[in-house]
Amino acid sequence: MRMKKKTTAAASGASKRRKGTTAARKSGPGRAGSKQAGSEQAGTKRAGTEASTRGAVASGDKSTIRRLRAQLARAQARIEELQASSETDFLLDILNRRGFERELARSLSFIKRYHASGALIVLDVDRLKPINDSFGHAAGDEVLKAIVAAISDQVRASDVVGRLGGDEFAVLLWNLSETDARAKAAALEEAIDRLTFMFRGNHVSAGASAGVAILTTHSDVERVLDEADRAMYVRKAQRRHES
Repeated sequence: MRMKKKTTAAASGASKRRKGTTAARKSGPGRAGSKQAGSEQAGTKRAGTEASTRGAVASGDKSTIRRLRAQLARAQARIEELQASSETDFLLDILNRRGFERELARSLSFIKRYHASGALIVLDVDRLKPINDSFGHAAGDEVLKAIVAAISDQVRASDVVGRLGGDEFAVLLWNLSETDARAKAAALEEAIDRLTFMFRGNHVSAGASAGVAILTTHSDVERVLDEADRAMYVRKAQRRHES
């Protein structure tokens, strides 16, 4: 009887060990698969995080680029505004000498390249100093504004009017012959001569003397301004003699 019980117990233990081993074999691959699945999930999360990070960085870069472009546009607009103000006569709202010379240089380059035609008229206002001395600079400013209006009425939109300084003005005219340019200079003198003003009960008139220089492919800014200026002084002497 004892031998049978021991044999039965031994058989039972062996059976349990076989079941345990079988269970271990069955459960082993399962745990490895679970670890592998977890690793894959972790990899997926990392990939998602990296993609999200890259997307955030790309979005941030685009936002930065847009901001920088907007800043650049504002800076360029401000530069253009400052350049325009530095080349404009604040009193008369026309080009000052710097702005006019820039336009003249550009026009001469065009004439040289395309063999176009043009003329420069320089006008010097007569009797402005006595007006300033007798009635003040506010009266002189009123005269200058009226003269600019008279000049602007006589020229085309494509022509350029500038103030070279003080009581001296210049007009850049396109596509006309020397005869037409001299006729235009005479018309400008006549228009300014017709202007009359009332200051402190006194009727006051000004006047202007005009000199002409023809623009050619051989002209340069300094030379053509000097030529028109010398012609203007010759004309001023003629007008004094005529009066």
